[in-house]
Amino acid sequence: MANIKINIDKVYRFVDREKINALQPEITLHYNELIEKTGKGNDFVGWLNIADETLNSSIIKDITNKASYLRSQSEVIVVIGIGGSYLGARAIIESLNNAFQQYQKGNPEVIYAGQNISENYLFDLLQLLDKKDYSIIVISKSGTTTEPAIAFRLLKNHIEKKYGKENAKKRIVAITDKSRGALKKLALQEGYETFTIPDDVGGRFSVLTPVGLLPVAVAGYNIVKLLEGAVSMRRELYRTSLIAENPACLYAAVRNALYRSGKPVEMLVNFQPNLFYITEWWKQLYGESEGKEHKGIFPAGANFSTDLHSMGQYIQDGLRILFETMLLVEKTEKNLPVPFEQDDSDGLNYLAGKRIHEVNGMAAMGTAIAHYDGGVPIISISLAELNEFSLGELIYFFEFACGISGYMLDVNPFDQPGVEAYKNNMFALLGKAGYEKQREDILKKIIS
Repeated sequence: MANIKINIDKVYRFVDREKINALQPEITLHYNELIEKTGKGNDFVGWLNIADETLNSSIIKDITNKASYLRSQSEVIVVIGIGGSYLGARAIIESLNNAFQQYQKGNPEVIYAGQNISENYLFDLLQLLDKKDYSIIVISKSGTTTEPAIAFRLLKNHIEKKYGKENAKKRIVAITDKSRGALKKLALQEGYETFTIPDDVGGRFSVLTPVGLLPVAVAGYNIVKLLEGAVSMRRELYRTSLIAENPACLYAAVRNALYRSGKPVEMLVNFQPNLFYITEWWKQLYGESEGKEHKGIFPAGANFSTDLHSMGQYIQDGLRILFETMLLVEKTEKNLPVPFEQDDSDGLNYLAGKRIHEVNGMAAMGTAIAHYDGGVPIISISLAELNEFSLGELIYFFEFACGISGYMLDVNPFDQPGVEAYKNNMFALLGKAGYEKQREDILKKIIS
């Protein structure tokens, strides 16, 4: 596995090698439960082989053709979804995008809706779309999830007024259930082209299905390479369950060993601002998979060196309840040296001629040493470079480790029962039919 490396040298001071190795029987048990599909939630592990299956199907051509059509028609593509229905795609797109993509010509700008219920956000979005040629990718298995359903209702109304109903339907693609649900019914009724979310893949594991692939293709990136990276990682991880040889098993073992030793918070940190949404996707993946039955590692994130000037103080000197997983990129494709200044008024001539990436690398190394000395265990995950292939590898690595890690916590990593609590309260407060009794109970709580 040449593209991703994991290093745990800065863990052994907190959990010794013997304790980690002693987890091997547990790891092997849960590894087998995962790949043999016998563990909790095994009806939602279709993601294990989805990259292989997709590469060997005609769906790649269908996605590529539709992406080309949407790109030709649109200055802006609006991806409507929430949680796993948009985070994975956004993570990949923003990892690969030019940092100032909105000022670049050639590719449509991908923007997002349905991930919040902000009136200002949606109002501003409609004002922007008044002035832009745009298309919509709406992603929802049911079509009734409140946030994306509201956004789609607004945008459907807007796009039909702007282009007329017949032309508008060519600009709308629905990614939804194969045969049922409100969005599938509407798509059939209105004549939208559709792609299917597999029944056995949950939202937070769906980035390698059309849920992620169509937005990534629309943004101009190579979805074949993305899938090939995932397949490469799957083959690597399927070889053995040995902690010493399987990086996902090692990651799952170490993070659980740290959790059991009194470190319940994991911070995924990076030194590249375009990895911000990788962290957001990872937070959903692990938070929604593991946070059950009043247990689980709390997934947090930070973006360095920016957050070293804020959260860095807490990480260095605060409660010793956390460990860091540093996501590093070894090589960048761009080259920018620090210039020489004759008067050296800022005192930076000692850096003159060094690449910014080298300076950033030294900041990462200095941070790791400082935090380790301050009592923070550190796991390092290094990507050789940032491209579609390595991102495919990284996504599959995190997903596979998440399945094993969830089983180590003795929870079902593939359900999310807690997510319904806020929805039910919201429906009751808004007066949705069937929630009358719950509304009455909530109002009593508010009054008391």
